[in-house]
Amino acid sequence: MKKVLYALILALVVASGLLFANREIKNETSAKSTPKPLSAANREAAVKKWEASPGGIAYTKWKTSPEGKKVLASAAKIGKYISDSSSMEAVVTSLSLPPGSRLGFGVMVRINGDDYILSFGLESSIEFQQLQSLKVNDKITIRSRSVSHAPKYLYPIVSGDYIERDSKIIYKRAPRKGGC
Repeated sequence: MKKVLYALILALVVASGLLFANREIKNETSAKSTPKPLSAANREAAVKKWEASPGGIAYTKWKTSPEGKKVLASAAKIGKYISDSSSMEAVVTSLSLPPGSRLGFGVMVRINGDDYILSFGLESSIEFQQLQSLKVNDKITIRSRSVSHAPKYLYPIVSGDYIERDSKIIYKRAPRKGGC
């Protein structure tokens, strides 16, 4: 009986030792895989390297072109609304995006006299059912947390987080799962 008890205790000690050793190995690998943030000097060097690349040169040319300046000025116009996540009044001008766009589902809208792409994401989601009822000249209220731009598009791209028509919510982006 004593031998069986010693064997069970020994097995328990070995199993718990392996369990703790395995936990430490997992903690070490996760600590190693987390990249450290770049220092200011490294960040500046990376930006300089990118600006010298063909993509960086093309972006710089686009930024200084009349089209680029117009897009950046339009994006800056709604910057306060974006940073506050406050409501913007818009009018739907087109139910389709510019030809060749790869933004998923979206519409063209006019906010304060400037045209914008209102992008929602991939079209395969059921979330967009109520958005399908939008018509040209519909007045909507938009709240967004981001506006972006790309040389490929002649308009700033506003991500649609919250859309309201006639005081009824027709779209509200679901919060990300497991994230911030």
